[in-house]
Amino acid sequence: MVEIGVTVLERRRIEGEIIKPIYKVLVRELGRDRADMVIGEAVAEAAEEAGRAEAARLGRADLRAFAEILPNWSKGGALEMEMIESSDSVLDYDVTKCRYAEMYREMGLADIGFLLSCGRDGAFMKGFAPEVEMRRSGTIMTGSKRWDFRYRAKS
Repeated sequence: MVEIGVTVLERRRIEGEIIKPIYKVLVRELGRDRADMVIGEAVAEAAEEAGRAEAARLGRADLRAFAEILPNWSKGGALEMEMIESSDSVLDYDVTKCRYAEMYREMGLADIGFLLSCGRDGAFMKGFAPEVEMRRSGTIMTGSKRWDFRYRAKS
C-alpha cells in the first residue's frame, strides 16, 4: 500500500469528504442508481489498481503476503478482527467492529459506505492475487453483526 502518513481510515474519511459533494451532483444529474453505479465502478477500479501496485511492491501475491498487509486496514482501531485460519491456501477471519461503517454514518454517507469501502475488498484482491477467491455473507456496513471474510487460493 502506498504510505502517505495517514491510516487507511483517515484516508477514507478524506476521500469521503471529496466524494460526498460529487455524489450529490451525480444523484441530481443522473439519479441515484446511476450515481451509485458510477461511484461503485470508479472505487472498484481504483481498488483493483491498488491491489496490482501492492503486489508489485511486495514482489509476491499470495494469501501469506495478503495476511502480512492485512493489519494496514486495522490501524488506529479501524477494525477489530478475529483470525480463524491462515495458511498458504486459506485465509478466514471475521471483523467484529468496523470504524469505517461508523465514520460513514457520522459523515452522512451511510447510504454509499458500502461502495466507498466494502466494495473495494474483492476488487483489491482481484488486482492483488486474481487466483484468490473471496466470499463473505454480509458486512457490518450493511447491517450484519460480523463481517466474515473467506479467501481461498484456487488450485
